[in-house]
Amino acid sequence: MRSLLFCLILTLPLSAEMKVDDLSWMAGHWVGSAGDSTMEELWLAPSGGVMLGMHRDVKGARTSFEFFRIAATPEGIVYFAQPGGKPPTPFTLIEVSATRAVFANPQHDFPKRIIYELRNKRLCARVEGDGEAAEEWCWNRR
Repeated sequence: MRSLLFCLILTLPLSAEMKVDDLSWMAGHWVGSAGDSTMEELWLAPSGGVMLGMHRDVKGARTSFEFFRIAATPEGIVYFAQPGGKPPTPFTLIEVSATRAVFANPQHDFPKRIIYELRNKRLCARVEGDGEAAEEWCWNRR
């Protein structure tokens, strides 16, 4: 009977069991470095079914940035990425746990997946495609 109940729970739609609030472990001001670049990622705590975030890389006099948000939509929980302030690209939440979230958009060129994970009190983000080299960054809480 327990196995049957577990199987039924696994077949529930992901959006029905998850709330944006369940991603609150991502909230905070995160900092790190890679070579001579400094990186910051900021996530506001969930409120009203939305998390807002931004990322900034600084290398000498050169700065790049990205805005993002995670929002509850009719299609489920969606991560909207806006590198350089460009129009948003949606990535739908497809996998989640207490310390990991995977968002995917199979139609996007690169990345196709965005993965956030809390590891040893560090926030790590990974972008992946199909066959392309993955990239990963980790930050410490400021």
